[in-house]
Amino acid sequence: MAQSFDTRYPSVDDLRNKARKRIPRFAFEYLDGGCNEDINIRRNTSEIRDITLKPTYIKGFKGASIKTTLFGEEYDAPFGVAPVGLQGLMWPNSPEILAKAANKHNVPFILSTVTTMDIERASELTEGKAWFQLYNPAEDAVRNDILNRAEAAGCPVLVLLCDVPTFGYRPRDFKNGLALPPKMTMANILQVLGKPSWAFQTLKHGIPTFETLKPYTPEGLNLKQLGKFMDKTFSGRLNEERIKPIRDKWKGKLVLKGVASEEDTEQAIKLGFDGIIVSNHGGRQLDAGESTIAPLTRIAEKYKDQITIMMDSGMRSGPDMARSLARGAQFTFMGRSFMYGAAAMGNKGGDHTMTILKVQLQQIMDQLCCENIQDLHKHLI
Repeated sequence: MAQSFDTRYPSVDDLRNKARKRIPRFAFEYLDGGCNEDINIRRNTSEIRDITLKPTYIKGFKGASIKTTLFGEEYDAPFGVAPVGLQGLMWPNSPEILAKAANKHNVPFILSTVTTMDIERASELTEGKAWFQLYNPAEDAVRNDILNRAEAAGCPVLVLLCDVPTFGYRPRDFKNGLALPPKMTMANILQVLGKPSWAFQTLKHGIPTFETLKPYTPEGLNLKQLGKFMDKTFSGRLNEERIKPIRDKWKGKLVLKGVASEEDTEQAIKLGFDGIIVSNHGGRQLDAGESTIAPLTRIAEKYKDQITIMMDSGMRSGPDMARSLARGAQFTFMGRSFMYGAAAMGNKGGDHTMTILKVQLQQIMDQLCCENIQDLHKHLI
């Protein structure tokens, strides 16, 4: 077993339980929750786990490799770190923790526009390999400047988000004051006082802010003004008119994230995207929608030869990844799993989480007698 494997936390569920004890309730509920009644967040994982795989034991077997190639880059595993907003709220300095771990493990790290580390620092920590997820700005000048910064930082892949035309209805976040504009309640202050490790690390690293957006944010805004500024500056709804200038300007690979239908897949192909990430935003946007594995199955069957198809939302383990890859995903991303790791173990959390996922996936591959990730579909039952 790898030295970075901590036997106290052999699963993502163990990390989640530890994270719950280490961070204030408002931060944990922001990380852990979905929208409305949390139906789709549960459906995401449960429907992945309905998939079963068939082993073949009596055969020649040269050994399994979990390495895979994506957009011309060979990665050590078929998973990466999904973009997560406000990471520093859930565990201070967590974007840096996860970016460093992703670089060490040779897997992709995607930086969100609205997280607490900027493009330039992400590029520095990943040696120019970090991907960037763009919340499309309403103003062309802001959009173009962010794209110029991402290009100058060497970002190889731009991820354009399409599934946030409106913010999800998240009751616990409203109660906790984490809507826009956010507010700090007396209950939140008491929660912070009960989590001294989180409080100390927050003092050490500073109050989390939207680092990438600092050049575009007027100084001296109070929380209410910040909320209005964010609403005015970013509009999540996409159409062909808003996508075309980005495709024309961006020289690297372009990925559409949040795809949940065959119709949007066809549009992505038509508009020149290099890949899609089938996703429902971790169950945080549309509680009445499908799980991610349902549209992934249909999309992969129909479009696998026309565009690179990736997936996030609902996976918590190596077996979950194997099931999703078998159903047609060419690559997978996880957000909460890595944040649980950072919140549970601090600086060691990213490394540990990636280690256990690699170990779990390797065991599944060996058990199935499946030599390559691309052959997992042959083991579907």
